[in-house]
Amino acid sequence: MGEGAPAWRGGFGQLWTAAVVSRFGDALRSSALPLLAARLTADPLAIASVTACGYLPWLLFGLLGGAVADRVDQRRAMWAVDTVRGLLVAAFALAVALGHASIPLLLLLAFALTTLQTLFDNASTALLPSLVDRHALGGANARLMTGQQIAGGLVGAPLVPLLLSAGAFMPFAADASTYLAAAALVASLRTRPPERAPRPAGSTLRTEIGEGLRALWQDRALRAICVATLLCNIGMGALIATLVLHVTRWLHAGTAGYAAAMTAYSAGSITGGFLAQRIARRTGRVRALLVAGTVQTSSLLLIGTVRHLGALVAGMLLLGAMNMVWNVNQVTLMQQRAPESMTGRIAAAFRTSSTSGAPLGALLGGAVAGACGLNGPALLAAVLFGLAVTSLIPVRKPDVPVVAPRDGATAGRARS
Repeated sequence: MGEGAPAWRGGFGQLWTAAVVSRFGDALRSSALPLLAARLTADPLAIASVTACGYLPWLLFGLLGGAVADRVDQRRAMWAVDTVRGLLVAAFALAVALGHASIPLLLLLAFALTTLQTLFDNASTALLPSLVDRHALGGANARLMTGQQIAGGLVGAPLVPLLLSAGAFMPFAADASTYLAAAALVASLRTRPPERAPRPAGSTLRTEIGEGLRALWQDRALRAICVATLLCNIGMGALIATLVLHVTRWLHAGTAGYAAAMTAYSAGSITGGFLAQRIARRTGRVRALLVAGTVQTSSLLLIGTVRHLGALVAGMLLLGAMNMVWNVNQVTLMQQRAPESMTGRIAAAFRTSSTSGAPLGALLGGAVAGACGLNGPALLAAVLFGLAVTSLIPVRKPDVPVVAPRDGATAGRARS
C-alpha cells in the first residue's frame, strides 16, 4: 500500500498542535536551565550535572515507562503527565521569581521532568497509530518532527535571551503555560481506550518489560535498526560533546562559528522533515536509513578532515537533514512492525538505547579529543556511523517481513 498524508481531522491535528506547543516550551526551558545554573555557580561539574539529570531517568525508568504506557489509556496518561509537569515548572518559576533558585532545585526539576517524560513519550508513540491510518504513519511522523524542530530550534531557543531580559523566571513561566495548553489539547482528543487482551494471571511489569525486549530482539529488522541507532547515537554524543572545541580551537572560528554550525544543523533538520517521505517512497524505509547513514558518514568525514568553517557548516547541514530522515523512518518502521500491545515497550527500548549511547559517546569523544586531536571525535563518529550502515545491510530488502500488529503478549505471524 502506498504512503499517504495524515488527515488533520480525527485527532491528529490536535496531537500535532500539542506536540509543537510543548516542544516550544521545552526549548525555552532547556536553553534557560544551563544559563540559570551558570548564574548560580561557577562549578563546571555542577552545571554539567543539570544536563546529566536530563539523561539519568531514561536509563533508570525508560523501560518501565514503556511497560506502563502499554497498560494504561495513553491519552489520559499524556494529559495527566503534562498537567503535573506544568504545575511543577510553574512552581519552579515562582521559586526563581522569589529568589529561591538553587542548584539542588534545578537538579530536582530536571530529574522529575524527565522521569515523567519516560511515560509521556512512550504513550505518545503508542497513541499515534490509533489516530492515523497505518499507511499514513510516515507522513504523520514527518509532520510532527518537523513542526517540533521549527518550534524548538528556530522559534523557541532564540527567544530565550529576550525572555531572560524580562526576568529569570520568564522562560519557565512560559514553559509551564505550554505544558498546560498541551494537556488541554490532548485531553480533548476523542479516542477510545485501547482494547487489550486480559493480562495473564501473575503478570508483572518486570515480565511485561521482558516480553517487549524479546519481541524487539526477535524481529530481525527492528533488532538491526536498534543496534544501528545505538551506534549512531554514540557517534553523535562524541561529536556534540566536543563540537565547541572543534569549532573554537581546531577551526579557530569562535562563538560565531559555533552558532553557524548549530543553525545549519537546525535548518538541515527542517529540510530533512520534507525529504523523509520522498526518500522512503523511492527506496523503502530500511533503505532510506541506509541512504541517511551513508550521507552522514560522508558528512562526518568532511567535518573531521577539512579544516574550514564552510566544510563544517555544510557537514552539519547534511547531518541535520539525514538525522531527520533517519528518525522519521526509524519511528515509523517501529510503529508499523510492533505488535499493537507492545508499541510502548518497544519504543521504550529504542529510547533507552538512544539515551545510553549519548553519554557514552560524550565520554569517548572527550577521551579521543585529548588523545588524538580535536578533530578525532568527528572521525570516530564517522567510523561508528559506517558500522551502523553495515549492520543494516542484511535487512535492506524492501520486502522484509512485517510483524502483523495485534493485541496479545507475543508477536503475530509475519506478513509481506
